[in-house]
Amino acid sequence: MRVLLITSPSATHFLPMVPLAWALRAAGHDVLVAGQPDVLDTVAGAGLNAVPTGRRAGIDDAMRELLFRPGLRPFACVGRWTPEMLAAFPPVWQRHSADVLPRYLELARAHRPDLIVCDVMEFNAPVVGAHVGIPVVRHRYGVDPLLDGVGPAARTALRSLHEELGLAELPEPTAVIDPCPADLQLPGIAPGLPMRYVPYNGNGVLPDWLRAERRAGAPPRRVLVSLGSHTLALNGVPLLRGILAAAGDGSSGVEVLATVPEAYRAELGPVPDTVRLIDPLPLHLIAGDCAAVVHHGGAGTGMTVAGLGIPQLVLPQFADTFAFAERLAAVGAGVAVDTVEQQNDPQFLRKALQTLLGEPSYGHAAERLRHTMEAMPPPTALVPELARIAAGAGA
Repeated sequence: MRVLLITSPSATHFLPMVPLAWALRAAGHDVLVAGQPDVLDTVAGAGLNAVPTGRRAGIDDAMRELLFRPGLRPFACVGRWTPEMLAAFPPVWQRHSADVLPRYLELARAHRPDLIVCDVMEFNAPVVGAHVGIPVVRHRYGVDPLLDGVGPAARTALRSLHEELGLAELPEPTAVIDPCPADLQLPGIAPGLPMRYVPYNGNGVLPDWLRAERRAGAPPRRVLVSLGSHTLALNGVPLLRGILAAAGDGSSGVEVLATVPEAYRAELGPVPDTVRLIDPLPLHLIAGDCAAVVHHGGAGTGMTVAGLGIPQLVLPQFADTFAFAERLAAVGAGVAVDTVEQQNDPQFLRKALQTLLGEPSYGHAAERLRHTMEAMPPPTALVPELARIAAGAGA
């Protein structure tokens, strides 16, 4: 079976699909990734083959242009994302589709895949599949408020393009893969093919100091703080500074690890003695040794930590991060700090972290969530179903 994996030009949208691509390759199937130059290094780092399509999209630059205000992070300047805010995105999709859709169609005709797999934000893939006659499977990456919210705007933005191809409306995929357990997923969302979330946050090397601690068998009680690259790039350093002041004052009796790229450390300034700054590395290498994780609600971070059974303190910043924070709190596996005022208040953050660490119910709920995720079929188990879909007999 030939599989064409089409990704939107954002590494964070591509990464959750990597374990499925590995499963397909391990089963002997051919996988080719189509993506813009923005993601090609990430694709190569995952050990997959790619074909460049179109120009660099610069999604990160577009996000900065849309969300950046001097001295303010996105949450502070635009608040929670609303359906009305999505009206700003159709021109972005129009430019993106005008560049890549003809190239995707040309590639599909030449490569002749049996199946197309795409992420939730790549709306060109169903158009390609419908026009060329190839089944399309959409791959969610966690709690998914975006598809229903973004879908109407995408239909409006892409109407002229799919009408030119003789399609009356934006096609729906043949099937949807959902790595998010039903209890954590948004209520009422259409169910998909369940698949266990397997974390892939890029490659890394286990630090020597962590290996030594594991050999010794007595690591200190720790909290991990990781705000992701977008949050820090969009004026997130003051937020990080407040979190470290709250978590690292010694009152919680923990050591704090914070993943901070070197580029932000001068702006961050001195940190408490109980805080250790480390270079970013794949979270699953280190989060499992921690008593709690403090983060921004990104799908990759949140789903990775959920799969490890670790309680989470979530400070959502934009897009789908609010939905993840709310759903995690609803299942009892974490605490959501979801107002700007609370996030900017170190005393509030300190109390929230102490509650998370001191109340056993959060740990119990996190363990239940881990067991639920572990019971879901692994990516390898979905390969036969995908083969049936490709043959026209599945889903």
